[in-house]
Amino acid sequence: MVKEIIIKNTKGLHASLAVKLVQAASKYAVEIELHYKDKTIDLKSILGLMSLAIPPGENVRIVAHGNQAELAIKDIESILKRKEG
Repeated sequence: MVKEIIIKNTKGLHASLAVKLVQAASKYAVEIELHYKDKTIDLKSILGLMSLAIPPGENVRIVAHGNQAELAIKDIESILKRKEG
């Protein structure tokens, strides 16, 4: 499953948001990646996410494989669409 999402957080992809994403992704038995520009990061990797330093308003693509892919993507999407947090 693939989903395009715009990062709404006013600070972009910062440390506390990265922690929330990793925690959410880790709840599911899926392989899940975040694609940004020419980079692909395992969404369960805090260091990988932090290395991206994605500013607010940027578009990312989430790709998940597994029985819980749809649930995982919905959870990740809800986090990325919050303006704060």
